[in-house]
Amino acid sequence: MSRLAALTALLLGVTLLAGRLSLSQPQRTFTASRDHPAIEYSSRPTSDAVAALNRQIQKGEVELELSGTGGYLESVLAALDISIESQVLVFSETSFQPERITKSNPRALYFNDTVAVGWVPGSDLVEVAALDPAQGVVFYALDQKTQEKPQFARDQQCLLCHMSSFTSGVPGLLTMSVLPLSDDPNEYVQGWGVDHRTPIADRWGGWYVTGQQVPARHLGNVPVYHVERSYVREPAAPKLESVAGEFDTTPFLSEHSDVVALMVLNHQVEMTNRIIRLAWEARIAAHDAPAAPGGGLPPRVREAAQELVDYLLFVDEAPLPSKVQGSSAFAREFTAKGPRDSHGRSLRDLDLERRLLRYPCSYMIYTDAFDAIPGAAKAAVYERMWEILSGEENNPAYARLSRGDRQAIVEILRDTKKDLPDYFQPARIG
Repeated sequence: MSRLAALTALLLGVTLLAGRLSLSQPQRTFTASRDHPAIEYSSRPTSDAVAALNRQIQKGEVELELSGTGGYLESVLAALDISIESQVLVFSETSFQPERITKSNPRALYFNDTVAVGWVPGSDLVEVAALDPAQGVVFYALDQKTQEKPQFARDQQCLLCHMSSFTSGVPGLLTMSVLPLSDDPNEYVQGWGVDHRTPIADRWGGWYVTGQQVPARHLGNVPVYHVERSYVREPAAPKLESVAGEFDTTPFLSEHSDVVALMVLNHQVEMTNRIIRLAWEARIAAHDAPAAPGGGLPPRVREAAQELVDYLLFVDEAPLPSKVQGSSAFAREFTAKGPRDSHGRSLRDLDLERRLLRYPCSYMIYTDAFDAIPGAAKAAVYERMWEILSGEENNPAYARLSRGDRQAIVEILRDTKKDLPDYFQPARIG
C-alpha cells in the first residue's frame, strides 16, 4: 500500500491493527448527503472569497501576476488579504501532491480567518480552501500557467480527506500530526487530527516549528519518513528559530513556520468544522421536519450547538506546558486585526503563557459563516453561551473559565458583536 493510499484509508476511518494507528475523532458527525436538497454542496453557487475573486478577475478589477518560482502565489495572497507571516510548513506527505513533498521541499500553507492557500515548490497548482458562509469549505485549484484572466476551479477530489469523521462529516479543514515511519512496506501511517484540545507533546509531527520560545516536547522538526525506527518520539524536539539552513528557502516567501501561527491554525480548523456542521444540521432539520415536536430543536441540532459552544469557549483546551513566543510578525499582525471594545480589549489578544487566547472565546464568532447559522440554531448557541458565561452552568468542566474571564468575554462581545442578545449583561454574571 502506498503512503498516500494508507493516508486515505486513515482519513476514511478504516480500522487497522492495534498499534499501527492512533486516532482522535469528534464523537458526532454530520451523516446526511452533502447534496441533500437543503445543502446542494456540489451545485449551489458560492459566495466565498475565492468565488468573489474569480468574479473580480473576470471583470478586470483584479489582475493576478506570475512572479518567480511561486508563480501566482504572492499575487493570490495579496488579493485574498492573507499575510506572508502566516506561513507554516508541512513535510509529511499529507496532500494530493505527496510525490513533491519532502523535508527539503515542504508544502507551505498561508491562511486568514476564512481562507487557506497551499503551495509546493515545483507544483503546477496553487491550492485554496475557502469558507463559504452557507456551503462550508469549498476547495479550488489555480493552474500555474500564463493566462489573461486566470480562474480558480473547484476541486472536489480534496473531499476524499476533507470530508470525513475528522472534519465532523462536513467539507472542512484538517491538520494532522504523524509519527516517524520506516521503509517497511507493511507499516501504515500513524497519525491523528490536531486541534486546540491536543496536548502540545502530540502536535506537529511532520511540520516545521519555529519560534523564540517553544515547549521542549512536541513532534515537529524531525524526519517522519525513511527513518531507522518507526513511531519513535524524540525526548526533546530540535529548536529552530527559522528554517534557514534546514533546506533551500529561496523559493519560499518566509523563513518561518511560526509556532503561534500553528497554534492559531490548530484552533481554527475545528472551529470552522463545528460552525459548518451546526448550520448544516439545522438546515437539514428545517427541511425534513419543519415543525419539531414541542417546537424545540431536534436533538442533533441542539447537541451540535452545545459542542460548538464548548469548543468556542476553549473548555477542553490543552494547557501550555511553557511560554510560547513566535519567530515572525504573525502574532503582532493577528492581534492587530481586532475588533476592540471600549477598553481596548479584543478576542484576538493572545496569552501564550497558559493558553492560546487571553480571553477564551473564539474570534471565529465574527465570521460570516457564524452569522449565517440558521436563526433557531444560533439562538441555541447564544443561550448555551450565556448559561456558561453567567455562571448558571455549574458543571466542574467549566470551572476553568474564571469569573474574570467570563466578565471580560461578555463585555467584549457587547461592544463588538452586532447581533448579541440583550440578556448578555455583565451585571448578571455570578
